[in-house]
Amino acid sequence: MKALYKSGAHPGFELVDRPEPETGTRDVKIKVAATGLCGTDLHIQAWDAWAAETIAAPLIAGHEFYGEVVETGADVHDVKIGDKVSGEGHVVCGMCRNCRAGRRHMCINTVSVGVQRDGAFAEFVVIPESNVWVHHDPSITPELGAIFDPLGNAVHTALSYGLVGEDVLITGAGPIGLMAVAVARHAGARKIAITDISEPRLAMAASMGADLAVNVATTRLQEAQQQLGMREGFDVGMEMSGHPTALPEMIDNMNHGGRIAMLGLPSESIDINWGKVVTHMLTLKGIYGREMYETWYAMSAMLSSNPVLRQAVASVVTDVLPATDWEQAFTTARAGTGGKIVLDWSVFS
Repeated sequence: MKALYKSGAHPGFELVDRPEPETGTRDVKIKVAATGLCGTDLHIQAWDAWAAETIAAPLIAGHEFYGEVVETGADVHDVKIGDKVSGEGHVVCGMCRNCRAGRRHMCINTVSVGVQRDGAFAEFVVIPESNVWVHHDPSITPELGAIFDPLGNAVHTALSYGLVGEDVLITGAGPIGLMAVAVARHAGARKIAITDISEPRLAMAASMGADLAVNVATTRLQEAQQQLGMREGFDVGMEMSGHPTALPEMIDNMNHGGRIAMLGLPSESIDINWGKVVTHMLTLKGIYGREMYETWYAMSAMLSSNPVLRQAVASVVTDVLPATDWEQAFTTARAGTGGKIVLDWSVFS
């Protein structure tokens, strides 16, 4: 099969022939139709410090995907050949304290598809049946199915706190931040402000339902509050950027008792005014991945019941390129000015 392969501990990928993955007794083999490009994949391609510490090369990367089931193991009972599916990329042990308590998204022994085990930048990928998400809604296109993983990040973050009637601040208008706008609007937020420094992404945010898209290169959040007619600060914050200045400014603009969900991974240390966190009684919560599998049920239910939300989320995909053009796709994704980039693997069919 064709696969985008990291052959060793060095920058780059190679589009090469690799053996098809073998299907274990509890596994499902999926013929990949489309894959999304994630920031993690950019790290792996560049082979930066994080990748060198985390990745066990050689490896096939890729963890955001949509495809069709073509083979099932002897002990697979629910997933069927022909099912259209996406996959939860965190493979858990099932035996640690959190797994046995039903908190599998907190498994201390998590192994990630496309990070510690071969992933979906290939014609075929194999994952455990328990990680397969079957799409029963025919309106889920390959491109939309390929971004269920990052949509899950947005949904997990956005639904961490009640949003009905609340004023929401989202920092970072990347694809996940953009999807969080649409989810927050669906969930009943009153006012939604989002920040970035990319004008194209801020324009996309406005089309997703943001009341105010703020270029923080020129405008401070205090001014944004005034433009929205707010008097007491934001009720819910979603930090999606990982930028070292985003969280401190968010804290400065939260209402007393405000709640913050943090998805963005900081690339450096962040200086926080902990006195304000304490005296303003703020809540900070870290978010990683998706709740297994409550987030997946929420995603499917929302997209099936709300065509406007489905269309908004689908619009986050701005580029679909054949997998043979993977270098161009990575260059476009690294530019950070558009939405989600999807690779089409049907070119090898």
